[in-house]
Amino acid sequence: MNKTIKNAPEALSGLFDGATIMIGGFGLCGLPEKMLEEIQNISAKNLTIISNNAGTDNYGIGLLIKKGRVKKMIMSYGGECKAFEEAALKGLIEVEWTPQGTLAERIRAAGAGIGGFFTPTGYGTVVAERKETRNIDGKNYVFEKPLFADFALIKAWKGDTLGNLIYRKTARNFNQAMATAAKTVIAEVETLVKPGDLEPDAVHTPGIYVDKIFQGASYLKPIEKLTVQEPSEKGDSPLFHENGGKRGLSPFL
Repeated sequence: MNKTIKNAPEALSGLFDGATIMIGGFGLCGLPEKMLEEIQNISAKNLTIISNNAGTDNYGIGLLIKKGRVKKMIMSYGGECKAFEEAALKGLIEVEWTPQGTLAERIRAAGAGIGGFFTPTGYGTVVAERKETRNIDGKNYVFEKPLFADFALIKAWKGDTLGNLIYRKTARNFNQAMATAAKTVIAEVETLVKPGDLEPDAVHTPGIYVDKIFQGASYLKPIEKLTVQEPSEKGDSPLFHENGGKRGLSPFL
């Protein structure tokens, strides 16, 4: 079955108020750039976003937060986005903090049909409040439920018209798990090929999980903090310094 659609506007035509949306990627790496841009142009609001982080003020989910579209974030890290910080402190956005590994496992559990799991991570902290706890073999655990979504917006390096996907390096993070845990999975890819052009053993997400796929163009791929190298005065080992104000292509995308 050919699952190809034209573009991001067509991909998000069914997005509705109050939807729960998974957004793949790690930091600013592997984000569905074109669909994130399009969400800003449609009227859907009161969204619950499940993602590893909140992006930055100028890129990714942070832009949706600045526009007041996000009602709740289920996430593990928000330290790079001032808009998120201000909204959370003012009570304008609800936040469900989830340790990063627990977040990944809750998503994976949903895709695998697992009703939940016990983990020691977060026991005795605010993460465990109002959750079932249990002592197993002398160790304390907290029960975590699976995470499901109405939509999963994911991004892959390469895909075919049947929806089979291949991710590249760090951009694989969360995209692969999220593709299994939503009612509607929409993938944008940098390169779209015909069936048979992908090496079967290289496929990370089988097309059975993907409902729609389209090819994007002109990806920016910014990174949060650009680290560059300069040789020392003696020409030996390079020195590292941070330059977070510039954009550049990451070798991990």
